[in-house]
Amino acid sequence: MSEHVSKYIQEVAIPMREIFKDMAKYTPSKVFGLLGNTVLVPVYTNLLSKEEYGIYVVSVAVLSFLCILFSDWVGLSGLRFFREHQLQDKISKYLSILVMLLTTNIVLLILVAFIFRNNFYEFFKIEPSLFMGIVFLTIPVAIRALLFQILRAQIKPSAFTISTIINQIMTICISVLIIKYLHLGGVSILWGMAISISLIDLLLIYQSNILKYFKLEPVSLPTLLSIIKYGVPIAIASISMWIITKSNTLILQHLKGSEEAGIVGVGYSLTFPILMTLFSILTVASFPRIINLYENKKDVRPIISKMTGYYLLVSLPLVVLSIIYAKDITMLANAKFQEAYVLIPYLSVACFFLALAEYTTMQYLLCKKTYINTIIKVISGIIGVGLNYLFIVKMGVIGAGIATMLTNLLYFLLSVIVVMPGLNWQIPYTRILQIIISLIPMGAFCYFFKYSTSIHPWGQMALLLIIYCTTFLFVKSLIDESHGMDRRH
Repeated sequence: MSEHVSKYIQEVAIPMREIFKDMAKYTPSKVFGLLGNTVLVPVYTNLLSKEEYGIYVVSVAVLSFLCILFSDWVGLSGLRFFREHQLQDKISKYLSILVMLLTTNIVLLILVAFIFRNNFYEFFKIEPSLFMGIVFLTIPVAIRALLFQILRAQIKPSAFTISTIINQIMTICISVLIIKYLHLGGVSILWGMAISISLIDLLLIYQSNILKYFKLEPVSLPTLLSIIKYGVPIAIASISMWIITKSNTLILQHLKGSEEAGIVGVGYSLTFPILMTLFSILTVASFPRIINLYENKKDVRPIISKMTGYYLLVSLPLVVLSIIYAKDITMLANAKFQEAYVLIPYLSVACFFLALAEYTTMQYLLCKKTYINTIIKVISGIIGVGLNYLFIVKMGVIGAGIATMLTNLLYFLLSVIVVMPGLNWQIPYTRILQIIISLIPMGAFCYFFKYSTSIHPWGQMALLLIIYCTTFLFVKSLIDESHGMDRRH
């Protein structure tokens, strides 16, 4: 065996095998989450009016805004530094800092929300009681976010999967019961989330075994400062990403009202939660492993490149189908929301570039220069707000989709331009060639199906995916054989 082959096996093949094992364990939760997000659309749009659904969409946007600002970055920092403190046998002290930091942030959130409550009411255009309810909902959501990241850091994909599935089922069931029997409209879903997430927090405490390791110890100031230095830029970057993906909802609500916000909410629900759930399987499974390899001084670029190739393999045909069958996909929602189909193509492409950027921005997270990612997202977010306002004023609902697509494309391009030494993104050219060739027969059959009324659109999509997969396997075998012949000669 040559030295090159041996090195490839040790540095790429073996880590990839471990990542695929983790993916197999994470996949059920993601697939179930995908199905759950798909089910949510017909259930909620049939039970709620346009205005009620708009209130729910805006409430979730506010909730995500508060969590990003005060809690999510603590969990992400917990994931990044877990391995480092594990190697130093300082997990107890590390967890003490994380819990202290999260508790402080939650208290600060409540104080800020109370002091500036009138400003929040006016900015988000929501009722005072609804806003304060959202504020207190951030408590169980913040605890869940931290514990989920600890499970990822511990590399416990099975526990992560079980908790995610149970959370999804409980949220849907409890929300539907509240809608039907208490008649609270869009607020019913928030109550369902509060109850289910609080119960899941108890399960996560048990699964992570955090009580075994957690001890109240004196805070290490250098560790605290390193977490804040790493996490605060992530929070700012995440706020910018929130602006990129959610500002259109708020702008529409300000300009057009809750009903228009509800239309965008349906378009968003049929793309981002579904596609991003599927696309994130690869990064959820791979990033903890990549962190460990990087901390062990390994070159992680080949692995990131491999993962990017697999992402493109899965994502591109799904995005193509979302564009072609936008009207049929929107049939999942109630008929009163059918006009949301115009958003599907643009939001699907936006999802594609947003998920692709997760691979190109890993470089900033690995070398702990999160401020670079923050700058890129802030630039994209500011431009995104301007684009949203401009396009929404001129084009209405469809303008929100176009602006979101352009903003996410800009974010991806900036992440490719700004490169960290030794962590440059290696483009998987061979995989891209295989995918492009495989999409050609799929496009040809799609043209044929367009004039066929005998096959249901969902059946057409399934057949097109089968054609794509079959062509890809054939093309891959030819290219692999060609490479094998080149090596033999």
